[in-house]
Amino acid sequence: MGADWVAATVRARALARRRAGSGASAVIARAATLRDGLDLLVGTAYEPRVARATDMVAVERATDETVLWQLRVLAGWLPATASRLCRTAAAAFERDNILVLAAHLGDGRPAPEAFDLGALGTAWSRLQTSGSVAELYAGLARSPWGAVDAEDAAALRDVLTVVWLRRLADIAAAARPWALAGAALVATRTVLVDRAEPSPRLCRLLRPLIGSAWEHAADLDAIRSALPRATGTLLAGIETPLDLWRAEARATIAVETDAFRLLRSALPGPDAVLGALAVLATDAWRVRAALASASLGSGHSEVLDAVA
Repeated sequence: MGADWVAATVRARALARRRAGSGASAVIARAATLRDGLDLLVGTAYEPRVARATDMVAVERATDETVLWQLRVLAGWLPATASRLCRTAAAAFERDNILVLAAHLGDGRPAPEAFDLGALGTAWSRLQTSGSVAELYAGLARSPWGAVDAEDAAALRDVLTVVWLRRLADIAAAARPWALAGAALVATRTVLVDRAEPSPRLCRLLRPLIGSAWEHAADLDAIRSALPRATGTLLAGIETPLDLWRAEARATIAVETDAFRLLRSALPGPDAVLGALAVLATDAWRVRAALASASLGSGHSEVLDAVA
């Protein structure tokens, strides 16, 4: 790797060092109020955006904006030939913009300001001017997100999420286990929590990752048997579909563990940058979970305790 990758990797590691971390998140979770929890973020990368937050909706937005800002900063350090990595990572925020716009066009609900993707947008600059759901779907069909059928409308988040996971796995081999876990969680929630018939496109998107046996699973034992061995122990110990949040938390921690390994051991290059991006994203997840507990004054985070 050249000097440009060395500089990008140094910057990535520097950004990752400004995370709050698991220890600070545990302290925040024990805060008596949301305000007390937010005060504990002074001096971290989150401070400029969470300082004025008064509820969890604002907190979630502020932590997301922090991650996106870090992503845009890091993109500026990457070699021009590596722009796909950050653009693909940023597609998660583009997905959220699309979902908000679809809801606004569909039922007129107020839409928050879209995430500012800057040069990291894939199709948002064109999609954001859509004047109807039909126009939005037509724009998606002409973009890397692909066609959306009427049957996909109820599960639009899942469809776009799986498209994003596949794009991430295609651009970064180290992210494939994360994509497999994410796909398995989408499939399990669809058939066992939502009790929904997966749309044809969702099935087509998931099959290259986790096959098709899950599509007709009636219970957790059946879906555990249907999922590929590569999903490992993701659903181990999950006794009812309502406990799926534990598997989701477990998957996030697995991503964090892999990310730290990449960040610390990979040579300067895309794997180290990918590790930094994932560390920052999972740190934001920890902070949100901790602040949610502080807002309730519960003295601990059930989510963080489950993966401690």
